[in-house]
Formats: sequence, structure tokens, C-alpha cells
Amino acid sequence: MTGSAHPEQPSPERELNAVVLPPGPGLFSAVAAALDGRGPAVLPLSPALPARALRATLDALRPTHVNGVRREHGVGVSPEVAVVIATSGTTGIPKGVQLSAAALRASAAASLSRLDARPGERWLCCLPPSHVSGLQVLVRSLLSETEPIVHDGFSPEAVLASGADHVSLVPTQLRRLLSADLSVFKTILLGGAAAPADLLTAARAAGARVVTTYGMSETCGGCVYDGHPLYNVDLKIGDDGRIRIAGPMLFSGYRLRPDLTGAARDGDWFLTSDLGTLTDGRLSILGRADDVINTGGEKVVAAAAAAIVAEHPAIVDAVVVGRPDPEWGERVVAVVVSPSPPSLAELRAFTKERLPPYAAPAELIVLPEIPLLPNGKPDLAGLRYGLQREP
Repeated sequence: MTGSAHPEQPSPERELNAVVLPPGPGLFSAVAAALDGRGPAVLPLSPALPARALRATLDALRPTHVNGVRREHGVGVSPEVAVVIATSGTTGIPKGVQLSAAALRASAAASLSRLDARPGERWLCCLPPSHVSGLQVLVRSLLSETEPIVHDGFSPEAVLASGADHVSLVPTQLRRLLSADLSVFKTILLGGAAAPADLLTAARAAGARVVTTYGMSETCGGCVYDGHPLYNVDLKIGDDGRIRIAGPMLFSGYRLRPDLTGAARDGDWFLTSDLGTLTDGRLSILGRADDVINTGGEKVVAAAAAAIVAEHPAIVDAVVVGRPDPEWGERVVAVVVSPSPPSLAELRAFTKERLPPYAAPAELIVLPEIPLLPNGKPDLAGLRYGLQREP
């Protein structure tokens, strides 16, 4: 048989440049050029990535260039793709979330409108631009016709002295700012993880205008603010309890993975991995579908259990994970930050007043702080499998 059994596919038309640079003007310029078409699409990667992780990401996502230097065996992107965001990859090889310029602009414009953020008001970027939360600070700055204030890392003193009008933070960062006057910011966008009620109360008492956000890389970041969808965002809850999202800010697909793209889309709807409820148009997040702990045949939503654990007056911060258990399949483990922690028996009694008995923690781990991923989210995989009880 001569020839190929499969017709040759046309080559994508746009180059993809992996920009391995610290946050700053060089990366901002690359993103600006990608959005207006003057430059190639960009794959922002942190220069702090370990060499092995960087190689694995480049091998999986196959950019045509790295810092402008052509790379062998690279593959371009479709013309509409402006940015590719590499997911954290804590459970395997990173996925590349492809975002169009139109989607990024739609998301940023809806955000600025909801916040009543005006042209000329400046944004502070102290989250990694290699993650969508930091990237969107740059895009909002572009639409605001301002230069972003960019910090390479997080320093409470530098954040408070930045002079920015708006800032995007994760809960751990906000908690480290609570002793200051937070009215210096017109808006604090808070996302990346569930915000404990006590944190929101304390921040608002310190003068903060906190707006909680829900979203992910596939939605160009936050698309639900304080429980309500942004302009042109549609929400629904599927029969499986998972949140579905539709709108112009949705991603264009996973890089080189049409199989994953097909599994994540149902027509115009993106199928998230999160469980939620909609009440009078307000979205409440119950937790991730894959973070449901199966203990003795009973299902515990880890995030819901963590919210109750965090209500204990002696606990500053908390997450709940499932760890393998020979008898129960999984056991409920509370990982907490507390200067004077309760005993396991005390914590179990406290949670049993608010949750079914099977959802009460079977193990208590006390740490100086909750370990985080670079994007500010708790390192749940590490907590499940990598940590031992503190002495």
C-alpha cells in the first residue's frame, strides 16, 4: 500500500514561544504582543521550575520556541490561540490550557466592569504570571491602559507600599496582611482556594473591599464574583452535581490533547471538576468531585468538612484530605494550623455537632502553615501522601 492511511493535516499557523522569564516588563510585553497579534502565542513558565519539571513541561507542550530560540520538534498553535497556561501537573504531566485573545479580553473586560475599575487605575501582580490568576492581572492592566506593578514573589510590606488600586491575592496572602489598613486598595480579588469566613470578616474589619472569585484556567480565571456570574457567563449544575460553565471566556481546548478536550466539553458547556449548588442564581462551591473522601462506603466532601474544622476557635487554617486506610478505604484527616491545637477527641466532638459522625476527622495533623503550590492553592497531593504527623 502506498501513501499514508491518514491525510496530512494542515500545519497550525502561529508559533508558540515558551517565555521562561521572571515577572516583569519582558513577560508583560510578550503577553501584550500575543494578544494584539504582533508576536507569537506565549507559554509563560516560571524560571524557578526545577530543571526536570521544566523539561517535562516543554516535552509535553512542545512549543516552537523557548525565549525566542527555535526548538526542535515544536508544534504551533491555531491562529486564535494567544496564551497557553500549563497546569500545575501535581497528578501527572501538565496540561496546556489554550486561551484565545478574545476569551482573555472578554474575561478581563467583564471583571473590570463588575469591579467598576476605571482606566488608569493600576493593578498589582504578586501572583505568578505563569498561572492564570497572575496572567489576568496583566490582561486587566492592558485593558485599563496602565502598566502593571509587578512583584517577583510576595512581601506584605511591598504589597502595602505598592500604591496599587487593585490586587489579586490568595487567602494565605490576605491573612498575612490583616494587621494593616487594607482600605489602601480599592479592590482585593480573592481566589485560588476557598476563603474562610473568619478571614473575610477580619479583612473587611481592616477596611478591605474583598471580592471572592471562582474560576480556573479553562475559564480565563475568575468568572464568578461573590457567587454571581460575570457578564455573559452561564452556569448550571449537572445531574452529577458538577458545575457547568458557558460563555465567551472559555478555553479553546487542551494543547495537543483532543481526547481531554472532548471529555471536558458538552457542547457549549465546560464540565468542571467542582461540585456546587445554585440558589436564586448564587453559586455555592461544595468542593471538588475528585476530593470526595470515601470512608467505609460513606462519602465526605473534603472542602465542606474543612470549612467546619476551620470554625473551631483554636484553629487558624485547615484543610481536610483522605489518606489510605486498610480498614475504611480512606480515613478523614484534618491538617490544621493552630497555636494551641485541640486534641483529636475535642475536634471530633466539635465536628460531630455539625457533620455526620463519619465525616469527623480520624486523624489530626498540626503544621506551622498549610503547604502551598506555586499558584497559592493548598498542596493536597502532598498532604495526602507526603507528610507525616508532626511530633
